[in-house]
Order: sequence, then structure tokens, then C-alpha cells
Amino acid sequence: MSSSPPSMKFKLDENFGTRVQQVFRTAGYDVQTVREQHLQGCSDQHLYEICCAEERCLVTLDLDFANVLRFPPGQNGGIVVIRLPRNPTPELLERMVRQFLRATAQMPVQQHLWIVEADRIRVYLPEEHDS
Repeated sequence: MSSSPPSMKFKLDENFGTRVQQVFRTAGYDVQTVREQHLQGCSDQHLYEICCAEERCLVTLDLDFANVLRFPPGQNGGIVVIRLPRNPTPELLERMVRQFLRATAQMPVQQHLWIVEADRIRVYLPEEHDS
């Protein structure tokens, strides 16, 4: 176990409550929420731009953010899409968030798209383009 978490900064989308927020804070991460910033109902594009400007990794349940053409992860602090099964429990969501946080010790979140499922995590790296 590391002595302190990396200096990753997260923004939790409006579909997360205080329980998930507490998981991040207890682990020592800098986390803000869409609700705290009164951004509920803003467009996906606006939220993406705010996360880019703040250099925060967006954590969301919104599958639209898995579209790397519309929301390129290589241009921001990263995107984490948590794909819940039907009828999830709050405990399952917390377990998936903890699973994701443990995995960040192995690979950076910045500039990556993470798809977190109940039984696996997929990480998409940004495409390298020659200038």
C-alpha cells in the first residue's frame, strides 16, 4: 500500500451520491462533484470542457462519455465510465469504485478512458499522432 495517493483530481458526475464521494475522500483524493459546483443538467460537452480546464478526471455512469471521438481522453485528466449491471446495489457501486481506485496504482488515469465493469476494467490509451 502506498503512503499517499497520487495527485489525481476527480470530478464526480451528478449521478453519484455522498457515499461514493466519501470513498474518494477517505482514500485521500481531491474530489469535487457536479452538484457542489451547481452544474447539474449542463451539457456533456460543457462538463467535459470544465474537467479539461480543471485537469480533473471525470467519473460518470453516463455511457456517452465512452465515445472517444466526441470526448478524447488524451486531452484531459481522464474519463472513467462505470458500467453498472441492472438493479445494482449501493454496495456494488462502492466496490466497483474501490476496484477502480486500486487499479490506478498500476496505470495512470490521466489521458486515458477507463471502462469499469463489475468483473473487469478496460483501459483505452490515447492514440499517438505524428505531427
